[in-house]
Formats: sequence, structure tokens, C-alpha cells
Amino acid sequence: MRHVGYKQANVLILHKSLADDFEKFCHANEGPLPLLYRSKPGDWKCPSLSSDSDIRTDCLQYRVYEHGACTGSLKSLKEYSEQLKNMVTFYLGCSFSFEKAVQNAGIPVRNVEQKCNVSMYKTAVPCYSVSAFCCNLVVTMRPIPESKLEAAVLATCELKEAHGAPIHVGDPGLLGIQDLSKPDYGDPVHLHPGDIPVFWACGVTGIEAIINCRTPLAFTHSPGCMFITDLKNDNVTFRSSREVPQVHCISQDPLHYSIVSAEAAQKIKTLETLIGRDPGDRGIIHLHCPDELLKACLSISHAQSVLITTGFPTHFTYEPPEENDGPPGALAIAAILQALQKEVAIVTDQRAMNLNRKIIEEAVQLGILKRPVPLLSYQSKSADSALMFLCENGNPRRPRFDHLIAIERAGMAADGNYYNARKVNIKHLVDPIDELFLAAQSLPGVTTTGVGDGGNELGMGKIKDAVKKHIKNGDVIACDVAADFTIVAGVSNWGGYAIACALYILSTCEVHDRYLRKAVGFPRLSNKMVWLSALPSVTKEEKLLKTLVQHGVRSGKTASLEMEVDGLPFYNTHSLMIEKLRETTQQ
Repeated sequence: MRHVGYKQANVLILHKSLADDFEKFCHANEGPLPLLYRSKPGDWKCPSLSSDSDIRTDCLQYRVYEHGACTGSLKSLKEYSEQLKNMVTFYLGCSFSFEKAVQNAGIPVRNVEQKCNVSMYKTAVPCYSVSAFCCNLVVTMRPIPESKLEAAVLATCELKEAHGAPIHVGDPGLLGIQDLSKPDYGDPVHLHPGDIPVFWACGVTGIEAIINCRTPLAFTHSPGCMFITDLKNDNVTFRSSREVPQVHCISQDPLHYSIVSAEAAQKIKTLETLIGRDPGDRGIIHLHCPDELLKACLSISHAQSVLITTGFPTHFTYEPPEENDGPPGALAIAAILQALQKEVAIVTDQRAMNLNRKIIEEAVQLGILKRPVPLLSYQSKSADSALMFLCENGNPRRPRFDHLIAIERAGMAADGNYYNARKVNIKHLVDPIDELFLAAQSLPGVTTTGVGDGGNELGMGKIKDAVKKHIKNGDVIACDVAADFTIVAGVSNWGGYAIACALYILSTCEVHDRYLRKAVGFPRLSNKMVWLSALPSVTKEEKLLKTLVQHGVRSGKTASLEMEVDGLPFYNTHSLMIEKLRETTQQ
């Protein structure tokens, strides 16, 4: 039932002994359960929402729940007046309240067009539990044309009492919803060509909580038969760019969009500009892919388990042949991933395992890493080696990692060889880790990022035409293997530092944090200082570079064992870049 322009409410009526816990449950899950009003026991009115209400008759239909089972529907609760004297009514915000705002923004509301109730689905997302109240999140779905996604988020994000911004945009399977044509509540709503399913938290979550707590007696409105208030829906005004949300597509298979504030997105664009400087005059300005840092980091932010690879054995006449661009950037990414409580592992060449193990151990001693990062190697033994490595028992539906990052990792050229910048084939020193990135291309839910500074690095296949055209020896050395996202930096380590800083910016962005946790539980911003302490600093990076030099890991361009990377001095080049990145991040 729709009363366009007036706020509507979900209604839940519980025994007074459960009321305090249920209120705490609402405050712990404000997305699905925005509390508009809590009555006193036996009070059938709600003066702040309606001047002459009687909750026993004001909804078109009610449901009765006994010990967690729905035992019937009623038009009135008057026959239960005696029991209601010991019960408390909760009025919770409802998404019908924002449909007028969505229409005013020129966005079609398909369930209104199709004259049916909105679709509601149980998800696999657990709410934050309080005492006897625990359940999974319930969502509503509204099909939105792709060109109107940002407008739909903008129209709803400030309407906190009507569930606010969406909690998921894209493939329903990512919420554990198997079939959109079979909603758990409400009616199926037909998607038009070009529509994207958009999901908002839903107050029916409260009904699921009542079912699970198995209280002897409870009442709710019937889904769709809301309590209508006297309050008008007001227009939205934004306080600053901090709150203005942007929508970015981060995956095609499965289709997945993320949300971030304009302010956070702008900071990350500034980081991207900073690292795009080309002090070595390689011509990387022609390789730049705008907004790839933002999209890559949004994708990494959603990942649970990340695999990093690095190692470019450019100095084939030395032992070890590794250069010192790559490992510091890889460890900077690993450090922030650890702080964000994600799983992280590093895969590298079998011949370099001992060296990398020592570097990781010393990174822990230096305080760069909180704990050692698992170190893996990959060998190609059969056609399904990559699949067996990336997935449990080689099952494409059970990937071990959701994101792969290559940073300054030797990449395979079109002829199957691996070349350093001077066109020397170093294939004999490189394990075929490219195969993991190639296999990931056909694994739904596994995304890849490549970080490089010359075009011969793993993941740079996305820009190989530009590499062949603008980079010295590019026609031979260009990496042929593409990543989903390509981050080009003046020095690859800078790309690693920028990823770490961008992940910090996203984690401290309230708009993105709410979207990540699906508007259930509490903001994670209390961890801010832990995240900040994980970011690269001049002191940490100086100590790490000294450690690499001690292990005989040389500068890329010059092969010198000095405090330099890619022939550029650490002091006043790399140290300055780290300071600028940190400054932008903390503004």
C-alpha cells in the first residue's frame, strides 16, 4: 500500500521483557532497522509519527507469530488488547518512503510501474546479534537502469530513516540470493533490458529476528501493509562532497559495483597523479590509465583473500638477479591488508624462496609487517596446474583468492619469453606465474591488478599497444598478459605505496565502510590508528631498502648496491614521494 510523499513504517510488537534487547538490535543494525519510535507497554499511539493513531487497526493487515511460526493474518489486533497491555510497539523506517524521491530524480520505479509489491529476499549476510535476536539481513530489490545508478544512490543515501543508500549493486549471488524470480516476501519484479538489480536493506529483517528468537507471541505488519505516518518525505540536501556518493563498476563477472564518497575518490585520483610522474623519462605518460587505482582498490577492498607476486630478475649476471623495485611495494600492500584483517600470501620464483623468506622475516622485525606472510611458489606441471593452485581441489566455484596483484613482476611477452628493459631474455630465471593471471580471467569473482613502470611487467598486456608504440624496445619486451586493472607508476614501488594509501582512504570513508558491511554492525573507523600505523613511512622504507642492499638486491637501472631504486636516490626522490602520498592520504 503506497501513500506517496508520506513516511511509512514497518511495525513489530513484542513482549516488554524483550524490548530493550530489540532496541539494541536495531541500533546495531541501523541499515535494515532504523528506529523511528518505541512505544511504552500497552500504548497504542505514537504521537511523534501520527496525531490520532491506534496501532491495533492502522495497518491494513497484520501477522501473528507464535514461538517463531506465523500462525495467521488479521485485519485488526483488537481481540489481543489484553495481551498488548504487556507489549511494546517498534516503528521502523521503510523503503517505500524513498520511492517518491527516486521518482523525483527521474528514475523509474519498476514495482510501481508493474503495480506490484517490491521484491524482498533473505540474504546470507548475518546481522550483528544482540542476545536472542540474530538473523540474516533481508533486502528489497529495485531494478535501476545502469545510467541512473548514481542518481538512485544519490536520491536515497541521505534518507537514513528509509534505509539510506543501497547495500549492494549487481549480481544477487554475491548476497547469497539464488533466483530473483522467487522472492521470499513480496512479488517478483521484472527487469527491463539494461536494468541492474539494486538492493536496499529492508525492515522485514526484524520479522526474521522475531521468527528466530521464537518468542511465545509477537505481531508484525504483513509485508507491504505498512503503517502510514503523518510525516512528509523531505527533499535531500548535501552538507559537503564528503557525503556525495559515486558508483563504480569493479567487476563484470559477477557484475559488481561499489560505492565511495566523492571526497575519497578525489584523494585517490590525487595519489594516481602523484605516482604518474616519470623521473626516469621512460615515456610512461603514454601508458596512463585514468581511475584504475581507484577501481583496483575498490575491488581489493571487497576481497577477503589476496595473492601478491613480485620479482624481476633483471640482473642475470649477478646472484641474486633480483632488483629492489617491487618487494618494498609488495610488502607495503601486504602490511595494509594484514591491518585490514584480510588474508594475504605472496607467490614468487622457486629459486628466490630463501631470499624472500629472509626479507619477510626482517620486515616483521622492522615492524613493517605484523606477522610473516605465507610464501608460495608455482610450477606448471599440467594443463590444470593454475586452476589447482588458485582453487580448492581445482573447483572454479571455490577460489582461494579473490584478487591477484602483480607488482614489478617479469611478464611474458607475445613470443612466450620474458625480457628486461634492455631486451635480454631472462626466461630461465622466471617461473610461469603469468599462468595464474591467465587462469583468473575465466574464474568468476577473481580479479587481477598489474603494477608496472615500463610495460614489460605482468598485467601490462592491457596497454601493450601503447607500450609497443612509446616505450624503448616495446615491440619486443611488451608484456602480453593483461590484468583487469593496470596501475602505471614512475617507479613500481610507488604504485604499491599508493595502493596501501588508497585502501586506507577507502577504509576510513564512511560511505564505503557502510557499503562494505552492508549497513549492519558498527562502523569500523575505531581501527583507524591501526591502519595508519601499517602505511609505508620514510623510516620504514629506508630500513627495508638497507636490508635489501645487505642481501645483494640491486637497483634496477644501474645494478648498484646503493640507497637507490631504478637509478633514483632514496633520499629526496623516493622519500619525498612517500611523504607526499602520506600527506594526501591524511588530508
